[in-house]
Amino acid sequence: MNKIKEVKEIIRQEVLVAISRATEKDELPEMPTPAFSVDAPRDKNHGDFAVNVAMMISKQAGMAPRLIAQTIAGHIGSGLGWLDKTEIAGPGFLNFYLVPDYFHPILDAILAEDRSYGSSDYGRGRKVQIEFVSANPTGLLHMGNARGAALGDSLANVMNAAGYQVSREYYINDAGNQIENFGKSLEARYLELLGEDAAFPEDGYQGEDITETAGRILQREGNRLLGESPEARRAYMINEGLREKLDAIRRSLESFGVRFDVWFSEQSLHDGGKIKETVEHMDIRGLLYEKDGAQWLRATAFGDEKDEVMIRANGAPTYYAGDIAYHRDKFERGFQTVINVWGADHHGHVARMKGAMGALGYNPDDLEVILMQLVRLMRGKEIVRMSKRSGQYITLDELTEEVGRDAARFFFIMRAAESQMDFDLELAKAQSNENPVYYVQYAHARIHSLLKMALSSEPEADTSQPRLWPAADLRLLVHEAERSLIRKLASLPEELVQAAIDREPHRLPRYAMDLAGLFHVFYDKCRCLVDTAPLRHARLQLCDATRIVLRNVLEIIGVSAPERM
Repeated sequence: MNKIKEVKEIIRQEVLVAISRATEKDELPEMPTPAFSVDAPRDKNHGDFAVNVAMMISKQAGMAPRLIAQTIAGHIGSGLGWLDKTEIAGPGFLNFYLVPDYFHPILDAILAEDRSYGSSDYGRGRKVQIEFVSANPTGLLHMGNARGAALGDSLANVMNAAGYQVSREYYINDAGNQIENFGKSLEARYLELLGEDAAFPEDGYQGEDITETAGRILQREGNRLLGESPEARRAYMINEGLREKLDAIRRSLESFGVRFDVWFSEQSLHDGGKIKETVEHMDIRGLLYEKDGAQWLRATAFGDEKDEVMIRANGAPTYYAGDIAYHRDKFERGFQTVINVWGADHHGHVARMKGAMGALGYNPDDLEVILMQLVRLMRGKEIVRMSKRSGQYITLDELTEEVGRDAARFFFIMRAAESQMDFDLELAKAQSNENPVYYVQYAHARIHSLLKMALSSEPEADTSQPRLWPAADLRLLVHEAERSLIRKLASLPEELVQAAIDREPHRLPRYAMDLAGLFHVFYDKCRCLVDTAPLRHARLQLCDATRIVLRNVLEIIGVSAPERM
């Protein structure tokens, strides 16, 4: 049930009818009515919803906005069962005040729908692929990967809840120079462990995990690989190293609550002829030309600053060719929307990839890229230094072990992807209201404890029914703290749809914090375990509905909803 959407549409139609009535009486000139907003004002003293149509048509009508608003208000139907009153505010806002119990039916809907409350069919099963993390399998996952994992997974959950059919995908960069360097790095560490002279590659991977992997290969194989040719030895090192690293990445992500539907190998594009096929397809479309023995893409034809090499003079495809083939393959697999979560350092690649998709005949708008800013790790006021090259970075596993999965995920998605963020390790571990995830989880645990206490002493309770107290009179919930809490509960379906449309999972932690804050205010101002049974039961039902919504939101962002703290 989307009660907010319902009442917004009712208000919109009522305003349109009122404008029509005023026009018929020549109180307003005949003119097209533009799309106007129906929004909840920040200040609750300004009503439940505010309409801005008077300001939008003022110039066209040649009238002051407040006079237009007053004219429209004069034609709002009387005796409407949902409307308490209308008022004019500010420069010409038309404010609507609903009857006190308008949103009360949402409580029964929440109790009945339970875990499905908030979900909708808005996306109508549109097939969406979200590719995220996709770290090179040459080392351990770090803080940037962790933020991408939390953002991508939470966005997938949000879009699933909004009715999209979402597939999570990890692109394994298991081809190219970085894999060659990976093999050379493992080989050098393996030889060093055997006491052999070995030159470590200049662009090699120096993390301690590389030495550990080489050590495990040594334990299994002994010095057998010394008898192999360098090419065969490195090929073996690459196979074993990739297998181990990918297993470690999978375990780290699963511990973080992230499971991918597809692990897509870059090497498979080469082995399966996908890159060759894509290049041929581009050639047929007249997108390529030859120069200096190489095949070039006419990238400037679709907005890029310069043309790009697709196939080098030695016949090897470039990374760009592989990336185009990969994205073409996504659309060929039937995805209608393709979303990539990339680091901000990839911003220059966005326009040319969208342009390449357009040149291949796909709608470039169906390829979306979310650019994610860097994370600065803090311990209080001290910056925690990290360097991937030297192996001194904080890994996802270390982060999860120190602050826990819940805090890590919540913190990473509190901010919009395009915002730089400071991750404070000390705050993430704090058991206080200053820690936002603790604040929200405490609200859920507090409600659970309250309901448990009430159920233990309430013979009227029926735990077999969604409504624990069937006779509860919800009309008694008239205190402003109660009404504000109910309005917030009613807004979850709308919030989820908007988060899905805008690709903004960070709206959910903010919603959870707002809801927890409203519950704490309600709890302080409206005593739940009062002597009067009807009011007590109504307030306990409100508590139960709040518990359900808090749990649903936390689960969507991959955070647990504890029953005790």
